[in-house]
Amino acid sequence: MPTTRPLLQLLNHHLPTIRYASTTTSPKPGPLAGITVVSLEQAIAAPFCTRQLADLGARVIKIERPGVGDFARNYDTRVNGLASHFVWTNRSKESLALDLKQPRDHRVLMRLLRRADVLVQNLAPGASDRLGLSYTELKEAHPSLIVCNISGYGPSGPYRDKKAYDLLIQSEAGMLSVTGTGKQEPAKVGVSIADICAGSYAYSNILAALYQRDRDSGKAGCNIDISMLESMVEWMGFPMYYAYDGKEGPVPAGASHAAIYPYGPFEARDGKSVMLGIQNEREWGKFCELVLGDGGIAMDERFKSNELRSRNREELKRIICGVFGELSAEEVVGRLDEAGIANASVNDMQGVWNHPQLKARQRWTTVKTPVGDVPALLPPGMTMGDEDMYGARMDAVPDVGEHNEAILAELGVDEGEE
Repeated sequence: MPTTRPLLQLLNHHLPTIRYASTTTSPKPGPLAGITVVSLEQAIAAPFCTRQLADLGARVIKIERPGVGDFARNYDTRVNGLASHFVWTNRSKESLALDLKQPRDHRVLMRLLRRADVLVQNLAPGASDRLGLSYTELKEAHPSLIVCNISGYGPSGPYRDKKAYDLLIQSEAGMLSVTGTGKQEPAKVGVSIADICAGSYAYSNILAALYQRDRDSGKAGCNIDISMLESMVEWMGFPMYYAYDGKEGPVPAGASHAAIYPYGPFEARDGKSVMLGIQNEREWGKFCELVLGDGGIAMDERFKSNELRSRNREELKRIICGVFGELSAEEVVGRLDEAGIANASVNDMQGVWNHPQLKARQRWTTVKTPVGDVPALLPPGMTMGDEDMYGARMDAVPDVGEHNEAILAELGVDEGEE
């Protein structure tokens, strides 16, 4: 265990204004209480999906390799020795360590599936079929089971057997062609956006399947196939239609927008950048009059429409920076707020940890981990709950195989049984 001070202590040292909510379970169970999810998951896509199901009260049993567990446990050691990705996506779960190549452990899994409502898996291509976990093989014995498969490219087509990681899907889906600054080397999004988007579609499809099953008197399971490529391409709808019918696609524009201007960072006199965005002609007129101090700019032939402003962005940028260069960032923000123009600070991660809006809305709580409590953001739209409203489930991040004894006993399996 690292000798450094625990993360919570460090955060309280650097961020003394944060007050963490109690981790006490909400007095009212979540809407998925009573639903059991078994997940053969690794990395981000499936764990992010099932963590959101757990947030709503589902029981999530995470199947891991004995000893080593999900390989995302070893991505880094940034959270008191635990991996940042793993802590984020695996709270409120039970860890059952099974070697599914061993007949006894495979039988344990099959016995567990008799009690399950949902099976989620994002194993390597073909692995779940080899384990007898396809919907086709399971549906006769488990007619009400919802099976959700998350893969890179889907179960058919020429890319069916290709391995896929977040960067590779961003590349295949065209994301790398619209990010970065347009220089020779492409730039990916700085978070696992393809995994997150696939996990989100898996989550929403499972919720819909549970609702449909309930309408069908609980008898109808189904098969859900989530492709990371298809999920990511859905999010690429704007640039795809922008390039419709052979037109040139959006040009990478850094933190600016390929089709809207002014939109992005502009530097003030003190060297700090202010992020702003203008979405319509009413805002454009107010920006010129109240922020730039010259309403006539709004009617300049080069800037009379968004398309013209985007086309002539370099000339417009010189005008904006000429005004902002005489003001501090604080003064720029003051003018933008007075004019009702959307703006934002360019925060680093410490700025996010101590964001005044998150603090004011009491969005922070703590969760337990094998190495102590760590801060956690409440899921969007959810609170800790009260007697009239269910709250987010914010239980511990498990250690590998932490729940083996309890789950095996529940199934009537002797842990030493061969």
